[in-house]
Amino acid sequence: MVGAVFLVGVVGCASGGADDGAGAGAAHEGTIGLLLPESQTARYEASDHPTFVSVTDRRCPGCTVLYANAGQDAAAQLQQAESMLAQGADVLVLGAVDTVAAAGIVTQAERLGAQVIAYDRFLDGADYYVSYDYEFIGFLLGSALVGGIADRAADTTQGTTQGTTRDTARGRTDDRTDDGRPGVLLVHGSATEPNALAIAAGTRRALEGEDIDVLAEYYTPDWSPDKATEWTEAMLTRYPGQVDGILAANDGIAGGAIAAAKAAGLDPVPVTTGQDGELAAVQRILAGDQYMTVYKATDQQAQTAAELAVRLLRGEDPRATAVIDGVPTQLLAPRAVGAADVEHVIVDGRVYSTDEICVPAYVAACERAGLIGPDADADADAAPAPAPVPVPAREAAR
Repeated sequence: MVGAVFLVGVVGCASGGADDGAGAGAAHEGTIGLLLPESQTARYEASDHPTFVSVTDRRCPGCTVLYANAGQDAAAQLQQAESMLAQGADVLVLGAVDTVAAAGIVTQAERLGAQVIAYDRFLDGADYYVSYDYEFIGFLLGSALVGGIADRAADTTQGTTQGTTRDTARGRTDDRTDDGRPGVLLVHGSATEPNALAIAAGTRRALEGEDIDVLAEYYTPDWSPDKATEWTEAMLTRYPGQVDGILAANDGIAGGAIAAAKAAGLDPVPVTTGQDGELAAVQRILAGDQYMTVYKATDQQAQTAAELAVRLLRGEDPRATAVIDGVPTQLLAPRAVGAADVEHVIVDGRVYSTDEICVPAYVAACERAGLIGPDADADADAAPAPAPVPVPAREAAR
């Protein structure tokens, strides 16, 4: 529904596919360039790119779509944008590697009469901006972390004395020197990326006033899972037995942090968040290794951007739902997903099928969750579902 505003008034229009030129038999209407920042995050190649091309193909058979992925290289992205503009791009949909460096792309496009849609990452001077509320995503992550730590403490202390079963399971010892409050690590995204900064701000807002110690925090260069693993390993050594939770800013970072925790022998691993709704994250959630992810309907985001690009190409003036720093904006709503949410959000929402999720290594986890096996269609006789991820009142209001 949030993307519908850009669908109104769009008449049959589509691209001939990435780099294929206009569709056969259709008069050429113009050229749209899609520039994505990197491929370490699975969503860009698995969802954003193919969805954008497919929607443009349906909506504008006379359009040509040019595509490039910068591989996290700002200089390469500048060259890609210059090439597209030289080929006559009328609209650039730009997911910037570096928003400061990308200002030069916006300036060049304006000089040549092309319009720019900032995609996923805000750009000063862009004509439109399509993204998610990343500070709210950070708030979801922080709120879920607080709730997960509380749930873990309640579960592991039931029927036992604080400092015995719980501490032994987590590798804690009697010589802890902290104040006894839960300790967390904050593993943010890249410090050069505005969305990472917004997520971090939302996270801090969620943790403000909570009875939790932030032991250390780190801005992960290039959102690299390998660098997140290395840093987490070092922090687990520095704070032995004190890490109850890890706020990972996306699912790639979460995977790296969980790998570090497992390598350190922690069982269970600390409560760990994530973002992007990647398939591997969904599997880790079902297996109990990752507490939650924030699912963003990236196909909806790509569809919205594609519809908007076509309308701009045709000289229309689409109505936006917000204005950020003078840029007309469309913000889409994210969704917190825990184990109890996988079936109705991920499977029923056709994000991933049970065949994709429940590969041999995760069959047992899927059966426990009731996704497959004899309990998949069980009713009142089925075991109670896991508790859903805590949803802040702000999301419920949405």
